[in-house]
Amino acid sequence: MNKNLLIVDDDTPFRERLSRSMIKKGFIVESFANYHDGLNRCQEVEFHYAIIDMRLEDGSGLELIKKIKQISPLTKSLLLTGYGNIATAVAAIKTGAIDYLPKPAEIDQIYDALTNSHETLPPPPENPMTADRIRWEHIHRVYISCKRNVSETARRLRMHRRTLQRILNKHAPRE
Repeated sequence: MNKNLLIVDDDTPFRERLSRSMIKKGFIVESFANYHDGLNRCQEVEFHYAIIDMRLEDGSGLELIKKIKQISPLTKSLLLTGYGNIATAVAAIKTGAIDYLPKPAEIDQIYDALTNSHETLPPPPENPMTADRIRWEHIHRVYISCKRNVSETARRLRMHRRTLQRILNKHAPRE
């Protein structure tokens, strides 16, 4: 069976860790940090699997999945995103992804989503994140997307700026 895997994610430490883990699981991995390099490689090599981050510095992971599906209809694509919601999940499936996982996702979750059939639902995670951890992760993602501007982040999150500053000064809650 073809086990060529394409990984496109601009988060370098995560991409490298995911690549190493998938190699250990028997995949032949090629990874790229941006949309254009990933797309160019798809036009040269047929991948059986693809793991794509939704937000890339130079394009949309949803668009990349759509292009991969056009180039290679049999490629099983998985969308990873730090901005999880129902609309994103629906969009991912409509563009041709076999599944969608919110970040941070465990390596085993990613592997199971790629290799399991749609006939069975994957089991719930053994150690799900706490509500406090999910809240903290969301606040930090919005903060980074606002280019670390506390006032803009507070406005988008509809919270007082000083409350946000206290949250940002604390360490992440334990999982």
